[in-house]
Amino acid sequence: MPKTAIILGATGLVGGKLLDLLLKDDRYITLKIFSRSSCKITDPKIEEHLGDLFDMEQFAEEFTADVVFCCVGTTKAKTPNKETYRKIDYGIPVAATKLAKQNNISTFEVISAMGANPDSSTFYNKVKGEMERDVLAEGVANTYILQPSLIGGDRNEKRFGERMAQFFMGVFGFLIPKQYKVIEPETIAQAMLQIAEKGYKDNQIQIPSDKIKEIADT
Repeated sequence: MPKTAIILGATGLVGGKLLDLLLKDDRYITLKIFSRSSCKITDPKIEEHLGDLFDMEQFAEEFTADVVFCCVGTTKAKTPNKETYRKIDYGIPVAATKLAKQNNISTFEVISAMGANPDSSTFYNKVKGEMERDVLAEGVANTYILQPSLIGGDRNEKRFGERMAQFFMGVFGFLIPKQYKVIEPETIAQAMLQIAEKGYKDNQIQIPSDKIKEIADT
Protein backbone atom coordinates (compact mmCIF):
# COMPACT_ATOMS: atom_id res chain seq x y z
CA MET A 1 0.00 0.00 0.00
CA PRO A 2 1.37 3.47 -0.89
CA LYS A 3 2.65 5.36 2.14
CA THR A 4 2.94 8.91 3.39
CA ALA A 5 5.93 10.07 5.44
CA ILE A 6 6.43 13.18 7.51
CA ILE A 7 9.95 14.59 7.65
CA LEU A 8 11.04 17.12 10.24
CA GLY A 9 14.48 18.53 9.55
CA ALA A 10 14.52 17.81 5.81
CA THR A 11 16.91 20.72 5.21
CA GLY A 12 19.45 19.33 7.67
CA LEU A 13 22.35 16.92 7.28
CA VAL A 14 20.56 13.61 7.95
CA GLY A 15 17.09 14.81 6.94
CA GLY A 16 18.35 15.85 3.53
CA LYS A 17 19.85 12.40 2.91
CA LEU A 18 16.63 10.77 4.06
CA LEU A 19 14.59 12.97 1.73
CA ASP A 20 16.78 11.87 -1.19
CA LEU A 21 16.15 8.22 -0.33
CA LEU A 22 12.40 8.68 0.03
CA LEU A 23 12.12 10.51 -3.28
CA LYS A 24 13.56 7.41 -4.97
CA ASP A 25 11.43 4.96 -2.99
CA ASP A 26 8.24 3.95 -4.82
CA ARG A 27 6.62 2.78 -1.58
CA TYR A 28 6.21 6.43 -0.53
CA ILE A 29 3.94 8.59 -2.67
CA THR A 30 3.65 11.65 -0.39
CA LEU A 31 6.41 13.31 1.62
CA LYS A 32 5.13 15.97 4.01
CA ILE A 33 7.89 18.36 5.00
CA PHE A 34 7.34 20.59 8.01
CA SER A 35 9.97 23.30 8.18
CA ARG A 36 10.61 27.00 8.64
CA SER A 37 12.29 27.17 5.21
CA SER A 38 11.80 25.41 1.89
CA CYS A 39 13.88 22.40 0.90
CA LYS A 40 13.99 23.99 -2.58
CA ILE A 41 13.26 20.71 -4.34
CA THR A 42 10.46 20.48 -6.87
CA ASP A 43 8.89 17.04 -6.96
CA PRO A 44 5.25 15.87 -7.12
CA LYS A 45 5.82 13.77 -4.00
CA ILE A 46 6.72 16.74 -1.85
CA GLU A 47 4.11 18.62 0.15
CA GLU A 48 5.69 21.46 2.10
CA HIS A 49 4.21 23.07 5.20
CA LEU A 50 6.25 26.10 6.22
CA GLY A 51 5.97 27.82 9.57
CA ASP A 52 7.32 28.13 13.09
CA LEU A 53 8.24 24.65 14.37
CA PHE A 54 8.17 26.00 17.92
CA ASP A 55 4.39 26.06 17.44
CA MET A 56 3.68 22.57 16.12
CA GLU A 57 -0.02 22.83 16.94
CA GLN A 58 -0.51 25.05 13.89
CA PHE A 59 0.17 21.93 11.78
CA ALA A 60 -2.22 19.63 13.65
CA GLU A 61 -4.68 19.18 10.78
CA GLU A 62 -2.00 18.40 8.17
CA PHE A 63 0.10 16.23 10.47
CA THR A 64 -1.12 12.86 9.19
CA ALA A 65 1.03 10.04 7.79
CA ASP A 66 2.15 6.46 8.21
CA VAL A 67 5.49 7.38 9.75
CA VAL A 68 7.23 10.42 11.21
CA PHE A 69 10.96 10.87 10.72
CA CYS A 70 12.20 13.48 13.18
CA CYS A 71 15.66 14.61 12.11
CA VAL A 72 15.53 17.99 13.81
CA GLY A 73 18.59 19.01 15.75
CA THR A 74 21.14 21.75 16.19
CA THR A 75 24.66 22.14 17.53
CA LYS A 76 26.20 24.11 20.35
CA ALA A 77 28.12 26.17 17.78
CA LYS A 78 25.05 27.01 15.71
CA THR A 79 22.77 27.60 18.70
CA PRO A 80 24.82 28.79 21.69
CA ASN A 81 21.72 30.04 23.53
CA LYS A 82 20.67 27.15 25.77
CA GLU A 83 17.00 28.10 25.87
CA THR A 84 16.77 28.09 22.07
CA TYR A 85 18.80 24.87 21.89
CA ARG A 86 16.31 23.21 24.22
CA LYS A 87 13.34 24.45 22.18
CA ILE A 88 14.83 22.77 19.11
CA ASP A 89 16.28 19.53 20.45
CA TYR A 90 13.62 18.89 23.10
CA GLY A 91 10.58 20.97 22.25
CA ILE A 92 10.10 20.09 18.59
CA PRO A 93 10.45 16.27 18.88
CA VAL A 94 8.19 16.10 21.94
CA ALA A 95 5.52 18.30 20.32
CA ALA A 96 5.73 16.20 17.14
CA THR A 97 5.26 13.01 19.12
CA LYS A 98 2.16 14.45 20.74
CA LEU A 99 0.71 15.21 17.30
CA ALA A 100 1.64 11.73 16.08
CA LYS A 101 -0.21 10.20 19.01
CA GLN A 102 -3.18 12.53 18.56
CA ASN A 103 -3.46 11.67 14.86
CA ASN A 104 -2.93 7.91 15.27
CA ILE A 105 0.41 7.72 13.49
CA SER A 106 1.85 4.35 14.44
CA THR A 107 5.58 4.86 13.80
CA PHE A 108 7.80 7.64 15.11
CA GLU A 109 11.58 7.75 14.62
CA VAL A 110 13.77 10.42 16.16
CA ILE A 111 17.50 11.13 16.14
CA SER A 112 18.99 11.63 19.58
CA ALA A 113 22.66 11.20 20.51
CA MET A 114 25.05 8.86 22.22
CA GLY A 115 25.26 9.72 25.90
CA ALA A 116 21.68 10.98 26.20
CA ASN A 117 20.66 10.84 29.85
CA PRO A 118 18.01 12.90 31.66
CA ASP A 119 20.13 12.77 34.82
CA SER A 120 23.34 13.91 33.16
CA SER A 121 25.22 16.88 34.59
CA THR A 122 26.09 17.88 31.01
CA PHE A 123 23.41 20.18 29.60
CA TYR A 124 23.41 18.76 26.07
CA ASN A 125 23.24 15.11 27.17
CA LYS A 126 20.55 16.00 29.67
CA VAL A 127 18.38 17.72 27.02
CA LYS A 128 18.63 14.70 24.73
CA GLY A 129 17.82 12.36 27.61
CA GLU A 130 14.78 14.37 28.65
CA MET A 131 13.62 14.41 25.03
CA GLU A 132 13.90 10.62 24.82
CA ARG A 133 12.05 10.16 28.09
CA ASP A 134 9.16 12.42 27.13
CA VAL A 135 8.90 11.11 23.56
CA LEU A 136 8.56 7.59 24.94
CA ALA A 137 6.00 8.77 27.50
CA GLU A 138 3.57 9.64 24.68
CA GLY A 139 3.25 5.94 23.87
CA VAL A 140 3.32 5.96 20.05
CA ALA A 141 3.14 2.25 19.23
CA ASN A 142 6.37 1.95 17.25
CA THR A 143 8.82 4.48 18.64
CA TYR A 144 12.50 4.24 17.74
CA ILE A 145 15.25 6.47 19.10
CA LEU A 146 18.51 6.49 17.20
CA GLN A 147 21.61 7.38 19.24
CA PRO A 148 24.43 8.07 16.77
CA SER A 149 27.95 8.98 17.81
CA LEU A 150 29.71 11.89 16.09
CA ILE A 151 28.00 12.40 12.72
CA GLY A 152 30.26 12.86 9.70
CA GLY A 153 29.54 15.00 6.64
CA ASP A 154 29.96 18.69 5.96
CA ARG A 155 28.39 21.35 8.17
CA ASN A 156 29.03 25.01 7.55
CA GLU A 157 28.90 25.67 11.28
CA LYS A 158 31.08 22.75 12.32
CA ARG A 159 33.45 23.64 15.13
CA PHE A 160 37.21 23.17 14.99
CA GLY A 161 36.93 20.60 17.78
CA GLU A 162 34.49 18.51 15.79
CA ARG A 163 36.76 18.60 12.73
CA MET A 164 39.71 17.47 14.82
CA ALA A 165 37.64 14.70 16.44
CA GLN A 166 36.66 13.40 13.01
CA PHE A 167 40.29 13.54 11.87
CA PHE A 168 41.61 11.55 14.81
CA MET A 169 38.74 9.08 14.64
CA GLY A 170 39.62 8.52 11.01
CA VAL A 171 43.32 8.04 11.65
CA PHE A 172 42.98 5.96 14.79
CA GLY A 173 39.64 4.37 13.94
CA PHE A 174 41.01 0.86 14.36
CA LEU A 175 41.51 1.60 18.08
CA ILE A 176 38.02 2.98 18.66
CA PRO A 177 35.13 0.72 19.77
CA LYS A 178 32.40 0.39 17.14
CA GLN A 179 29.80 2.37 19.07
CA TYR A 180 32.09 5.44 19.18
CA LYS A 181 33.16 5.55 15.53
CA VAL A 182 32.10 8.43 13.28
CA ILE A 183 28.85 7.58 11.49
CA GLU A 184 27.87 9.12 8.17
CA PRO A 185 24.51 10.88 7.69
CA GLU A 186 23.72 8.59 4.73
CA THR A 187 24.07 5.60 7.06
CA ILE A 188 21.65 7.04 9.59
CA ALA A 189 19.14 7.91 6.86
CA GLN A 190 19.33 4.41 5.39
CA ALA A 191 18.80 2.86 8.82
CA MET A 192 15.75 5.05 9.46
CA LEU A 193 14.18 3.89 6.23
CA GLN A 194 14.95 0.24 7.02
CA ILE A 195 13.44 0.55 10.49
CA ALA A 196 10.28 2.14 9.10
CA GLU A 197 9.79 -0.83 6.80
CA LYS A 198 10.96 -3.73 8.97
CA GLY A 199 11.00 -2.52 12.56
CA TYR A 200 14.02 -3.60 14.56
CA LYS A 201 14.66 -7.27 15.14
CA ASP A 202 15.97 -6.82 18.69
CA ASN A 203 12.73 -5.01 19.56
CA GLN A 204 14.93 -2.28 20.99
CA ILE A 205 13.65 1.24 21.32
CA GLN A 206 16.98 3.04 21.83
CA ILE A 207 19.42 2.07 19.10
CA PRO A 208 23.15 2.83 19.53
CA SER A 209 25.49 3.93 16.77
CA ASP A 210 27.03 0.54 15.96
CA LYS A 211 23.56 -1.02 15.64
CA ILE A 212 22.44 1.84 13.37
CA LYS A 213 25.26 0.92 11.00
CA GLU A 214 24.33 -2.77 11.14
CA ILE A 215 20.73 -1.95 10.23
CA ALA A 216 21.82 0.27 7.34
CA ASP A 217 24.04 -2.50 5.98
CA THR A 218 21.30 -5.15 5.90
